[in-house]
Amino acid sequence: MEKAPMTLQGYTDLETELKRLKSNERPDVIKAIAAAREHGDLSENAEYHAARERQAFIEGRVGIIEDLLSRAEVIDVSSIKGKAIKFGATIKVEDEDTDEKSTYQIVGEHEADIQKGKLSVTSPMARAMIGKTVGDSVEVTTPGGTKSYEIMGVRYK
Repeated sequence: MEKAPMTLQGYTDLETELKRLKSNERPDVIKAIAAAREHGDLSENAEYHAARERQAFIEGRVGIIEDLLSRAEVIDVSSIKGKAIKFGATIKVEDEDTDEKSTYQIVGEHEADIQKGKLSVTSPMARAMIGKTVGDSVEVTTPGGTKSYEIMGVRYK
């Protein structure tokens, strides 16, 4: 079984979501199914089918989260030191073509959210940066072509 690296925050977020799904959403959808059944003919009951689809989604998500939590390898980013980029690092980069600055944190796959500046450890950009230090340049092959970035800062928080 392959370990799933994640930050402590990512692990906590998964636990919170699992608790919400099991204690709030699961009972709510069961009530919705029961209420829809009271309306009669299930074959043409849109409320019933919508509630069953929601139930399937919830059960699927519960299974995914339980699997991730069982395989979790929680990495305490605050205990990491050094100048080289590793899992959990928050990196400030500058696009060498446009001089645009961006900040990213390298996190586990399930935590990735580019809108929030969280890069999956398996993404091409994160893989290109691992092991690099401030002042290094990295080239990243993206669907839009090759991009070059200079690493401006590395910190662990």
